[in-house]
Amino acid sequence: MTTIDIIPAPASARPTGRAVEPRVVLLDSERQPCEVWTRVMGYHRPVSSFNIGKKGEHQERRFFREARCALA
Repeated sequence: MTTIDIIPAPASARPTGRAVEPRVVLLDSERQPCEVWTRVMGYHRPVSSFNIGKKGEHQERRFFREARCALA
């Protein structure tokens, strides 16, 4: 049987007037892999089905966030 440690959030991080959900800590043996999908040429595919070159390209991707347009 596995144990789950429940760690309450610090008082400074707790919102006022709302219930606080405890943080659950999982052991590595309890985790499972997450399947990552991406959009390629107009359709979605799992990254695990990519060939070795395409997997390398996926790892090199850079994410960015565009700045809002400044209205004059």
